[in-house]
Amino acid sequence: MRAWILVCLLLCMPAVEAAVYDRPAPGNDVIGEVREIRTRAQDTLVDVARRHDIGYRELRLANPHVDPWLPGEGTRVVLPTRYVLPDAPREGLVLNLSEMRLYYYPAKDSPYAGKVITYPLGIGREGRSTPLGETRIVRTADRPTWYPPASIRKEHAEDGDPLPRVVPPGPDNPLGEYALYLGFPSYLIHGTNKPAGIGMRVSSGCIRLYPEDIAALYSMVDAGTTVRIIDQPYKAGWLDGTLYVEAHPPDANGRSRVGSYTPLVKSVIAATRQRPDFPVDWNLAQNAAETADGVPVSVGNEQVASKTP
Repeated sequence: MRAWILVCLLLCMPAVEAAVYDRPAPGNDVIGEVREIRTRAQDTLVDVARRHDIGYRELRLANPHVDPWLPGEGTRVVLPTRYVLPDAPREGLVLNLSEMRLYYYPAKDSPYAGKVITYPLGIGREGRSTPLGETRIVRTADRPTWYPPASIRKEHAEDGDPLPRVVPPGPDNPLGEYALYLGFPSYLIHGTNKPAGIGMRVSSGCIRLYPEDIAALYSMVDAGTTVRIIDQPYKAGWLDGTLYVEAHPPDANGRSRVGSYTPLVKSVIAATRQRPDFPVDWNLAQNAAETADGVPVSVGNEQVASKTP
């Protein structure tokens, strides 16, 4: 089954291509490009997000003045599809909760060796946060059966929506068609029967992907793959001598208000540790943190710095 899925994906590459990037050259940390599209009359931002493999919140943050439900014919929409890679080992799966995005670094023997593959996520809502830390995929399943934990069944019962003890595969199963079970007990990376929730904090702690994204990921990873779950609202990295900062709302409610600039400063210092005399434009970095729209911003360039007396 898994080999069949991979063959289908390879034959239908355009459907997956938007999520696949070349690994940056040594010393570089940025992939992708910011793009723009014009909406169609019938579009909502939920439609645009899924069509371009973007989470709803990240698309909304990059387009704060666009009506999410009635953008209208020909409205300009920014696609925030440039990414500073997280400050984490570039192997296996890295999930950054602040940006609600997964990065997959295939092994050297993979058909996707030399690539970075990234997908948007739906994650745990406030009070049912997705855990941080390092674990592994312990097993995988297609058409999984869901056994709702007692706490979730209690919550649903209190809301007048009782759940059975066992939910079989099918359209009513919130795990979707594929699931990757983690070493953290009761936590999974899985599909969903409610794709509009991708890019939002809506789950009970598990990690959701668009149905087409989990199908692709399921075909590429195996039990034993390392999974690192991190929380980096501020990322800093290089592209051809230019330092970029990428900022996301630092709290679970998606507010952009900065409580402390310390995490931002730490991320920039980490990125410039090999270039301690690099003149960072801290005003631009601070503005990026306050805007928190997820679009990488240049905060300094080596060529300009070298010309400064």
